[in-house]
Amino acid sequence: MTQPSPSRSAALQGPPPDCRLCPRLVDFRNENKVKFPTWHNGAVPPFGPADATLLIVGLAPGLRGANRTGRPFTGDYAGELLYPSLIKFGLAKGVFGAEADDGLTLVGCRITNAVRCVPPENKPTPLEQKTCRGFLAAEIAALPALRGILALGSIAHTAVLSTLGLRKVLYPFKHGAVYSFEDKLNKPLTLTDSYHCSRYNLNTGVLNEAMFHLALKSAITATRPAS
Repeated sequence: MTQPSPSRSAALQGPPPDCRLCPRLVDFRNENKVKFPTWHNGAVPPFGPADATLLIVGLAPGLRGANRTGRPFTGDYAGELLYPSLIKFGLAKGVFGAEADDGLTLVGCRITNAVRCVPPENKPTPLEQKTCRGFLAAEIAALPALRGILALGSIAHTAVLSTLGLRKVLYPFKHGAVYSFEDKLNKPLTLTDSYHCSRYNLNTGVLNEAMFHLALKSAITATRPAS
């Protein structure tokens, strides 16, 4: 029997916090509920307005970041670059306090993840990535003003391509790359790639602030109508 399509509000919210689709992730969540009973310990909802023109797609919640706070990239190292950058370029308002109740709001952009529950060692399996893809597809379809996607890392890049039914060989992951295509509803979209702003990438020099800012600026420019 065909599953009914989620309502727009459900699509924007993502899976329920107690999503049971991935047994390994459920077990890991339950382990963390015992260790850290005051943490979120559930599927992390997207963050940002429904009229966003730019969707930022990350990998998965960090154990001590979004899995703790319940907001993407909040409480972990990656957020220390991402959120100040969004403020700098006018995509966020307020002060980033690395907590879900810091009052920060996003403007014209939205943040989500390819996988919505924290995976052990921050490594979701291919099956877990595939299983969670339906939530990304529903979210993209529920964003009427969406014009561009910024993928943080190769897993996010692959998730976007698979979600939109695009051939990966035609759109290889490369930091700073900008691709243009149409989604399944023939709506024009762009995909901009950036290395993930993880502690490892920043500490090893794979990514730095200037590189990230260039990719973010490219993604913003791609969402604006040609003059």
